[in-house]
Amino acid sequence: MLHRHITADVQTYLAHFPSLLITGARQVGKSTLALSLGIDNYVTLDDIATYQSAKADPKGFILSLRTPVVIDEVQRVPEIFVAIKEQIDQDRTPGRFVLTGSSNLQGFKQVSDSLAGRIGIVDLYAFNLSEIIGRPVNFIDDVFAKKPFATTATVTDIAPYIIKGGFPEVQRIEHPKTRMLWFSSYIRSHVERDLLDMGNIRNLDSFMRLYLSLALRSANLLNKSDLANNCQIDTKTLDNYLSILKNTYQVALLKPWFTNAAKRLVKMPKVFMLDTGILCHLLKITSPAELHQSYNGGAVYETFVLSELMKANTYATQPVDLSFYRTSDGKEIDFVLDNGKELVLLEVKAAHSVTPTDFRHIRHFIEQNPGRVVQGMVLYAGERALPLGECDGVGLWALPLGMMAG
Repeated sequence: MLHRHITADVQTYLAHFPSLLITGARQVGKSTLALSLGIDNYVTLDDIATYQSAKADPKGFILSLRTPVVIDEVQRVPEIFVAIKEQIDQDRTPGRFVLTGSSNLQGFKQVSDSLAGRIGIVDLYAFNLSEIIGRPVNFIDDVFAKKPFATTATVTDIAPYIIKGGFPEVQRIEHPKTRMLWFSSYIRSHVERDLLDMGNIRNLDSFMRLYLSLALRSANLLNKSDLANNCQIDTKTLDNYLSILKNTYQVALLKPWFTNAAKRLVKMPKVFMLDTGILCHLLKITSPAELHQSYNGGAVYETFVLSELMKANTYATQPVDLSFYRTSDGKEIDFVLDNGKELVLLEVKAAHSVTPTDFRHIRHFIEQNPGRVVQGMVLYAGERALPLGECDGVGLWALPLGMMAG
């Protein structure tokens, strides 16, 4: 079984909070992680009899459980949060309840209302690259520590990892057709099922049309008016559907970086699919050659980096704010990492070579924000880490995408 880097943080939360909530998309390994914590008692609300018992009498259901206990898929019966609060208020022993759910905190209003101060919350994503190849590193920690870079990346051919994505089960599937069947089944049985469970979806066809449209726009600005017109839905419905997709970990929105003095920065967010395996499936990309030839290839690589950064941020020593930089005259940097004191700038290229021209927008940003940036990097599909000089004392590097694995 592959090791999850976030396990140490989970164990720390468990030692301090009476309840712990592990949230994430279906099939990312929430139950596996919860069961690895050494808790013998386990119930799942996917079981119809258990679901009916919890739904009919939430308080009685919680009283019937011997703690510590793992309660799986709690989003199906949110009423149990009030009953859990009552039990915790009577006994605040750490680690009594470990909850898992396929919706994040924004979709669990009962958690914020009922368990504030009583619960540790962990966002669990699919495997990142360093977990898949078994290296105990964190890319965000490393770039802010300004450690020397290795000459070559641990992973030299990144494309197969991008096409597979990070879902645990997919790591064991080598045949492209079998992967296609797995992703098709996932979308039908998990995406549609979870979304319908959350309600407020008036037309599943229009919802899934939006899902595909977002894949085609991954790593691009979110133009809601254009998207609503293309999907033949109104903007209120679009906002509701986007909220559901965010809360079930299917998409992420990346905000623009700006300061009060930066008058020319656009404020429209960018939208990303969260798993490149699903993205490649929806784009019908099944091989490295097809990825290289795809019109959407650059967006897929950028989506991969966003996914890796979000995953690394969950277990970083000092989590960062993620954003992008884009001005109305076309200057753009794919990712700005802000730890509150310093900035790291990342550009992404699908090409196998890098030139000094690729740093022009990074140089512009450094010059406009003196003393704030500690590193400027272009992540590319090559194999070697290359120094590309400095700008106002800030080191500029071309790094292989595979170095996100250490």
